[in-house]
Amino acid sequence: MTRAPATRTDLREALLRLGLEEGDLVMVHAGLRSLGPVLGGVNTVVQALLDAVGARGTLLAYLDWEMGVEPEDFEDARLREEIPTFDMRTARASRDHGILAETLRTWPGAVRSGHPDAGMAAIGARAEWLCADHPLHYGYGPGSPLARLVEAEGKVLMLGAPLETLTVLHHAEHLADLPGKRVVRYQRPLFVNGERRWVDFEEFDTSEPVTDALRASSVDPFTRIGEQCLAEGIGRSGTVGQSLSYLFDARRLVRRGVAWLEEYPR
Repeated sequence: MTRAPATRTDLREALLRLGLEEGDLVMVHAGLRSLGPVLGGVNTVVQALLDAVGARGTLLAYLDWEMGVEPEDFEDARLREEIPTFDMRTARASRDHGILAETLRTWPGAVRSGHPDAGMAAIGARAEWLCADHPLHYGYGPGSPLARLVEAEGKVLMLGAPLETLTVLHHAEHLADLPGKRVVRYQRPLFVNGERRWVDFEEFDTSEPVTDALRASSVDPFTRIGEQCLAEGIGRSGTVGQSLSYLFDARRLVRRGVAWLEEYPR
């Protein structure tokens, strides 16, 4: 027997049961396939989220940038000149983050932060504040949209998305006092005063756990931190559509993440 598709009303009510409230600032990660069929698809999901947080609320999503470039392409002089220049008006969200991120980026009234790799998009009352003046160096640290999410006592919604994709924990990696955090230095082509220039970036490595000790472990740090937060009441779980979803207090999640990382065996 085929289950009827979830509606906008179904999703809104499920989100409210999970703990979203009018006026919330919430960062959303979504695995939309796990939601099952939705009447109206991804647009209905965004509308239900906006219904849940209301006119005073704000949605935030992690974008990255769909460059279509491999690291070795930067070493090829011919290809290097053809690598697209980052333009925050048109730079698509990385497909690794799913269709919801790109839908939010292109939603009417959406605001995008100016970092090509750590970039975020936001919709709603605090969108401009969240995305303004995103630092190019250490784009997950102080002054970033993630730092402002924590400052504003926001929430993190995992809408059928795995705990290993808790992007806000990159902010915890930045804050944690850990020996041997790997630093990456790279360049991106940006428009500077209307001209294409290669700009230097510096960042703690976010492609893998930030220290070699964490990288060598079979434990995924973000999953373990998320599970511990759920056990401690820092997050809660519930069903949205057909998916198991989670809602976390961003500030408490980051605090617990910092403590877990600092306590991890070295």
